[in-house]
Amino acid sequence: MSQNILQEKHQLGIGGVAIGTAFNDISDEQSFEILKTAWNSGIRYFDTSPWYGLTKSERRFGDFLADKKRSDFVFSTKVGRLFNEVLPSEVPPTMWKKPLNFDFKHDYTGDGVKRSIEESLRRTGLESIDIIYIHDLSEDQVGDRYPYFLKQARQGAFKVLSELRDQGVIKAWGMGVNKIEPILDCINSADPDICLSATQYSILEHEDAVDRLLPAVKKAGVKLVSGAGYNSGFVTGRDRYNYKDVIPKGMIEKRDRINKIAQDYGISIIDAALHFVLSANEFVSIIPGAGDSKQVISNIESLNTQIPKDFWYELKSEGLIYKNAETPY
Repeated sequence: MSQNILQEKHQLGIGGVAIGTAFNDISDEQSFEILKTAWNSGIRYFDTSPWYGLTKSERRFGDFLADKKRSDFVFSTKVGRLFNEVLPSEVPPTMWKKPLNFDFKHDYTGDGVKRSIEESLRRTGLESIDIIYIHDLSEDQVGDRYPYFLKQARQGAFKVLSELRDQGVIKAWGMGVNKIEPILDCINSADPDICLSATQYSILEHEDAVDRLLPAVKKAGVKLVSGAGYNSGFVTGRDRYNYKDVIPKGMIEKRDRINKIAQDYGISIIDAALHFVLSANEFVSIIPGAGDSKQVISNIESLNTQIPKDFWYELKSEGLIYKNAETPY
């Protein structure tokens, strides 16, 4: 299995949800500036998906990376949905503020995965893709069809991606999901290398992942990438939690208390949130999205911030961090 594709220099990457117009209608020019700032700041891991903006984000990443030496960056995208162009009036309602004119269907078959990869290569213009994540194969996305699609993936996507990795077409593959169970199901029936875990491990919510996810991936030799390590902006003060408008009970108070303690130590909750995720040995990278260049720079500054060890002791003593969670020091 290819476990070392993301090195220490890739600890901080950039995700493509915001560039796909998840929260605001970001223009092509704005997205280019965001990616340019990331590149000029030393970021070399770029993650996106054809789902983001109904292929818009993937195209934007490809346009930006077109003149970059392919060996200078790591690029990941996702499979699990196939897209067909439709009239503007036929575009389905989604979370995207200004998607392209496409409809989609879930498809985790072997042929579907091959087609998805071919189309991603065509959209991005890149000669290769490093990591393929099987996207949104989880109950929160496919509902009670999860067993059906999991069986489809076991017979199709899992096998095909292992073959493509072994042939050197891709370097690694795994799940890209918002829940723990799909990663555990994949590990139990296939040989993934690296999984993108979104919303399950953050400074605010991590207990279940500590008890179930981290031990399982460690035993299997699978590494993790953190998506939504800021709970889709809630940590930074946004009025949303894990891409939804409903804030879990008590979470605002918890965030504000951690933020107050952080300020007492001369740091920010964003600094703490980033370092908390990366302190877990299983996580090799965190890929926060960015809606503007300032957010990219803020993430770089957070990565380079030194956090006093007493800060972590205080959070644990107040029960704000799970007693079994890893922290720096």
